[in-house]
Amino acid sequence: MIFTPLSPGTSVEGLEIEALKTDIQTNKYLYLLAGTHGDEVEGVYVLQQLLSWLKEEHSIEELPIVVVPILNPDGYRSGSRVNSHAVDLNRNYPTENWSSEFKKEKYNPGSAPLSEPENEFLDKLFKKFPPGFIISFHSWKPIINFNDDAEDVAEYLSSYNEYPITEDIGYPTPGSLGSYAPEKFNAPVITFECPVLNEDISLKSIWECNEKGLKNLIQSELLKDKLK
Repeated sequence: MIFTPLSPGTSVEGLEIEALKTDIQTNKYLYLLAGTHGDEVEGVYVLQQLLSWLKEEHSIEELPIVVVPILNPDGYRSGSRVNSHAVDLNRNYPTENWSSEFKKEKYNPGSAPLSEPENEFLDKLFKKFPPGFIISFHSWKPIINFNDDAEDVAEYLSSYNEYPITEDIGYPTPGSLGSYAPEKFNAPVITFECPVLNEDISLKSIWECNEKGLKNLIQSELLKDKLK
């Protein structure tokens, strides 16, 4: 596939937020995101490998895709979950359940919904290139969390990597992308949680576990149907 760079966003510290798009104009786009939490390198790596394959593989059908490889470059550079305002970007979206209250610093939702430039940039992309389906790569424990009409995609991916699937991650997530995209854009969301690195798990092994499922999903009718 051929990707064209879009005008980049800018982080709190002025770092560039890269975004790329395939050369297709349509009403719904597949979004592939990573690096919402800067310390979740595993999800960033998986998306990097997937994007490399998409760029190099010219035999597959072109799809309307927008890729944001690292949404939180400040946090990625410093190895921090939060951005440089100490805000958790995945609690900062203008959802119906957004709240200014938080019990742990790592869940700081910011002073107001969309107060952070990183999320402002993503929201502008959504409005210009409306999402039809979103896969957001994270790392915590191997699990596939789905919001809205995405259970079939979660089951498809799980059939390859055997990650458990869930609609409820087990604790409240006010102001999250998983709530915002379905509410505002009617776009289902997969939050793809990779395992965390340890002495038995490497970046390479995480990718190898997920390579076949992700590649086949991109080429599947299941995903194409979500973008109609």
